[in-house]
Amino acid sequence: MFARSLIGAAALAVALVTTSASAQVFDPSKYPDVMGQWKRPPGIGNQWDTSKPPRRGQQAPLTPEYQAVLEANLADQALGGQGSDPTYVCIPDGMPRAMNVIFPMEIVITPKTTFIMIEYLTMLRRIFTDGRDFPKDFEPSFMGYSIGKWIDEDKDGKFDVLEVETRLLKGPRSFDQSTPLHTDNKTIVKERIFLN
Repeated sequence: MFARSLIGAAALAVALVTTSASAQVFDPSKYPDVMGQWKRPPGIGNQWDTSKPPRRGQQAPLTPEYQAVLEANLADQALGGQGSDPTYVCIPDGMPRAMNVIFPMEIVITPKTTFIMIEYLTMLRRIFTDGRDFPKDFEPSFMGYSIGKWIDEDKDGKFDVLEVETRLLKGPRSFDQSTPLHTDNKTIVKERIFLN
């Protein structure tokens, strides 16, 4: 019995040393200071290009087919309807719209994953930074599946940019309150997340 306890204690000690050694490898000072809660600045609207007005003013480069969908959405919304805005009936924003920070979000960086926790409808985004490929059997979701890579652009030993690609998205989703995304949900979202 004493031998089993001794082996168990030794295994626990090795596990603790291994865990603390791997935990020491992660150096948060190598990452940009983005961790913590982020809020939209006062006076900034719910659009992607803040230098342009929302909705039609964003001048999205739409095909004639999707320009007609946009115009129908705007007409329906002017009459009090939802248009094709899924959030009207409490469906999550999904990507890429979730990143416009309607409500606060928090960023947490770990060695293999960067988490973005969005308070609106408790959306959680995982950006895997461990070198994996996109899975073959992932169930599409509103937030999709994100793979990212931290980059040291100015070669100073600190990461400056997180480049992210998101696939495997489910709909319905829209770019903003009135601009539709393609109904086939084959969207691929590419982002560069950095501090100015």
